[in-house]
Amino acid sequence: MPTHVVNTHEAKSRLSELIRLVEDGADVVIARNGRPAAKLIPWPPDKPARLRGAWAGRVHVHGDIVGSDADVVADFDASADSL
Repeated sequence: MPTHVVNTHEAKSRLSELIRLVEDGADVVIARNGRPAAKLIPWPPDKPARLRGAWAGRVHVHGDIVGSDADVVADFDASADSL
């Protein structure tokens, strides 16, 4: 769809029509003194409700992902000893 550019006075007069255009997929730019000032955009759709446990059984953790790494611990201890 084409972009519709309207001035502020025209936007006030035709607001319902401009909203319908935006709902149908058109771009509407509201200009002041011939310069774009605002863009009329459609309201985003609602996000779907989140379901608890939707990923249950789909994710498998192999090994300890929280434990410390021996090399990191050794480097940390070495840097602490040098202070």
